[in-house]
Amino acid sequence: DEEALRAVGSHLGALAGADLAARVRIGNVPAAHNRRAERKKALTAQSSSRWAGSITRTSEDQYQLARRALNARIGCLRRAIATIISRLAVTPGTREQRGRRWVRGYADDSERRAKQQRLQILQGQLRRAVRERNSGRVRVTRGGRRLLNARHHLYDAATAEKPLTAADWQAQLEGWD
Repeated sequence: DEEALRAVGSHLGALAGADLAARVRIGNVPAAHNRRAERKKALTAQSSSRWAGSITRTSEDQYQLARRALNARIGCLRRAIATIISRLAVTPGTREQRGRRWVRGYADDSERRAKQQRLQILQGQLRRAVRERNSGRVRVTRGGRRLLNARHHLYDAATAEKPLTAADWQAQLEGWD
């Protein structure tokens, strides 16, 4: 049973990945033009109609979620840029009243320079994100939170014998100084 389930899961996972890639290639189109019926028909030839419907629906959901996440990222970047610009407009170490609220300048010139650099980085990220949104392409990674956490903590998630413990590695690193 276990081998059969693994084979079915592997097959359906490959179909889901291929369909998600096809959906991303289609880009940002109205729901009537996302070619879901064509994709479902192609998948039905390799699986059942129920699985094909589920796979195409999931692909569309993932695509739309990625679009919403990209729009949220653009909004977050715009707010951060606006905040930095308003604080850069105030002399370091002082504050000014703008309308009904006070805007505080950065503490000193070094912090101000660091924030100017940060502003340039954020503006570049915003340009890239807007360009990505306008092209209709999104970044989607298949997998869940468990896979994401494993990717972020590769050393801890490794099943093979670890060459060094974190403490041993830190001690060796301090020895290099």
